[in-house]
Amino acid sequence: MTLIRQIPTICRTHLLRSRSIAVLDRKQLPPKLFLCSNLLTRKNSTVLEDDKKKKHKHSPYAIAVNTPLPSRVAPDAETDEFILEGLNCFTINFGPQHPAAHGVLRMILELKGEQIVRADPHIGLLHRATEKLIEYKTYLQALPYFDRLDYVSMMANEQCYSLAVEKLLNIEIPERAKVIRTMFAEITRIKNHIMAVTTHALAYVRPGGVSQDLPLGLMEDIYQWATQFSARVDEVDEVLTGNRIWINRTKGIGIVTMQDALDYSFSGVMLRGSGVKWDLRKVQPYDAYDKVEFDIPIGSTGDCYDRYLCRMEEMRQSLRIIHQCLNIMPPGPVKVDDWKIAPPNRASMKENMEALIHHFKLYSEGYSVPPGETYTAIEAPKGEFGVFLIRAPGFAHLAGSDFMSRGHYIPDMVT
Repeated sequence: MTLIRQIPTICRTHLLRSRSIAVLDRKQLPPKLFLCSNLLTRKNSTVLEDDKKKKHKHSPYAIAVNTPLPSRVAPDAETDEFILEGLNCFTINFGPQHPAAHGVLRMILELKGEQIVRADPHIGLLHRATEKLIEYKTYLQALPYFDRLDYVSMMANEQCYSLAVEKLLNIEIPERAKVIRTMFAEITRIKNHIMAVTTHALAYVRPGGVSQDLPLGLMEDIYQWATQFSARVDEVDEVLTGNRIWINRTKGIGIVTMQDALDYSFSGVMLRGSGVKWDLRKVQPYDAYDKVEFDIPIGSTGDCYDRYLCRMEEMRQSLRIIHQCLNIMPPGPVKVDDWKIAPPNRASMKENMEALIHHFKLYSEGYSVPPGETYTAIEAPKGEFGVFLIRAPGFAHLAGSDFMSRGHYIPDMVT
């Protein structure tokens, strides 16, 4: 004889009220055992007699009466996990309607009380077949799709795509465009970390440079913002870093060892928080990162608190990079002088027929890229963002959600 291993929510509620559990014979288990509206139903099923051989009227919930609930034994010495005799843990859905899931993620959590025993991530709720859509677009038309892959890392996504196309075209963009890209990539990193203002002009970074030069006065505005924001970072640091409640909610939560981070191919803060000093801006510099100085913060424990400290220090380092970009900003063009790749400006189209023709052909047919393949990666705010087939930085991190969440509580899952 065997016990039912999984019981839906309504069945468990009935189970807790009646203090009973269904007993089924493996040989008599009918072929059709199915879930319907979260109720466990069986066709032509029979309920076995209990130990006293008393027959009970069949319940639509497959619940027999007067059968005691299984007891919970002590934690297993080897696995340090509580074992329920005959009854599995509760199973709930975390997302996609949960406020912390933003409608893009579903986690099936197995709980022992409120403690997470197992997490099973389900992806694809925001799958939009981006790669398939790009197959039918020109290289210029494909650019806006990258803005929508991560709505708080749009500049970084554009930067990675543009670098990949430029590598295939074997072109070198102007120095001013490189510095502008670097500066806006760090502004995007700060915006990503603070989850504040999350969008600005989309499709700005593009193959060949940037779409247009900086407006007059923008550099002064960026300098003033960067100077003032430094004080705001210090205020957040003062409020949270030594806060007892914040420490209790983050310290020791979601620990990722250095070996686990490498085994699961983590990147970004998830990797550096575990003590691995790896940053593509340092080891494989792109655009103007080889012209600026910055430090790479790393953690020691690999928990949420260490990752918080890394993000706080990364915002300071991003401000440091922004100030350097403002100081070394060279004069000159912001995109390549090739109308077959970068569209001519509107003033020249009104005066030059050749410019008008190039503009028409560029937006109607696109530009041709030599046959070949490339993998281009950048250090996006959430980790390594790569373009070959699109590699989202959070995909590898999601694979580690199971071992990171075990033994913690539901609020810690959000952390």
